[in-house]
Amino acid sequence: MPAVIPTASEQPADEMENQTKTADTRPEAPPDYNLHVVPGPPGPAVPPPTGYPGGLPMGYYSPQQPTTFPLYQPIGSNRPIQYQPGKYPASNQLAPVTWMPGPTPMLSCPPGLEYLAQLDNIHVLQHFEPLELMTSFETNNRYDIKNNIDQMVYVVTEDTDDFTRNAYRTLRPFVLRVTDCTGREIMTMQRPFRCTCCCFCCPSARQELEVQCPPGVTIGFVAEHWNLCRAVYSIQNEKRESMMRVRGPCSTYGCGSDSVFEVQSLNGASDIGSIIRKWDGLLSTMGNADHFDIHFPLDLDVKMKAMILGACFLIDFMYFESSPTPQHSSRR
Repeated sequence: MPAVIPTASEQPADEMENQTKTADTRPEAPPDYNLHVVPGPPGPAVPPPTGYPGGLPMGYYSPQQPTTFPLYQPIGSNRPIQYQPGKYPASNQLAPVTWMPGPTPMLSCPPGLEYLAQLDNIHVLQHFEPLELMTSFETNNRYDIKNNIDQMVYVVTEDTDDFTRNAYRTLRPFVLRVTDCTGREIMTMQRPFRCTCCCFCCPSARQELEVQCPPGVTIGFVAEHWNLCRAVYSIQNEKRESMMRVRGPCSTYGCGSDSVFEVQSLNGASDIGSIIRKWDGLLSTMGNADHFDIHFPLDLDVKMKAMILGACFLIDFMYFESSPTPQHSSRR
């Protein structure tokens, strides 16, 4: 005889439904889904729970604050916040940028130049601009200043309007803003417009760069000197007194080799440093992604180091900034 399994006594369907549905005592519980039910007035406001910013439950973020993301970790935990790959924030997907540790302030050093007091060699790396390579539109130049162990020292950004860049091209006046790891502008470089229609040996046609550190306080000038076969510059202090000179090669457009600009004393008897434009291949040249190595003595005055850095940018714009040819000139 098969075993009889005891079952619960049968109850009407209405009574079972009443037992299944339990009263919801939550203060803001939504009403049961029913098309015939009209929701009443909102209940009393409930203060947000403590421990959650903005009163939002864990796992949500406010639409008014799109940059606020949930912290999926217990309160007080020391574990790093991890996000699902492909989700916010997008900055976590970029390669980390390593900055040079901030040096201690120096009394006789302009603020921000303490980094140069610890260096005898820096690298100037220009960003690759695909828009310039594919079109004839000139964009603002950007540079990274790094040390020998690939740590970022400064970021240099050109601040020139679109009309000036595309109308004057390589002869354009420009403003370069040098910022540190905190985004503070520690140096400004300005190149005024110089007319090149007159005689090339006229002083009014020679290029010049003014260096300010901090912005608004001039520490020196880089002035071009006329020479028949090579680039020659003088590095001057704030009183326009010549301190050093830069002597370039006879040909600065060499293909397949480095271009060396020697930083010398005024009489040319001793070499102080050098500005070397590295040859990194045709693709780098076509895309205006120049690479410079700057060498100077470790004990050289930081202001003179900053002036040598300014001379590097003036040389880049005058000899290695190959602007794309405008479309209207290609039809001639």
